[in-house]
Amino acid sequence: MRIVFWVGFWTFLADQAVKYLVVHILNLRVLGEIDVFPPFLNLRMAWNYGINFGLFAEAGDLTRWVLITVALLIAGAVIWWVRNDPPGTIGMIAAGLLVGGALGNVIDRLLYGAVADFLNMSCCGISNPYAFNIADIAIFVGAFGLVLFTGAKKPA
Repeated sequence: MRIVFWVGFWTFLADQAVKYLVVHILNLRVLGEIDVFPPFLNLRMAWNYGINFGLFAEAGDLTRWVLITVALLIAGAVIWWVRNDPPGTIGMIAAGLLVGGALGNVIDRLLYGAVADFLNMSCCGISNPYAFNIADIAIFVGAFGLVLFTGAKKPA
């Protein structure tokens, strides 16, 4: 469980530190966009009031509190799961990534009312209209890792 805690802690801290740097220090919330390495990496400010790709964003404050509750329930369930059925080191790292990312987005919803998304990547003539953040990456990698590296134990 120590691995889950530390991976989750550092994931959460990295997410919040980068968000603070980008949103407040680089002032992306006012500038709206900063080209870093176009078209491959750009910073584009996007406040996500809903779930992935802004789905359900129009429901307002109710959506905010439902998504906070769901994220906390999922993080709690993952912690309970790996505590009761430890998946091994890679599974514990994956759980920490998922929990740290989920808590990073929960803090955004509490502080700003929405998740601060800012990473925008495009390639090969395809312009990607969506933005994401470090917490989103951690949640995706963590969930993928839990699917791949946990499950039924093989008999001896």
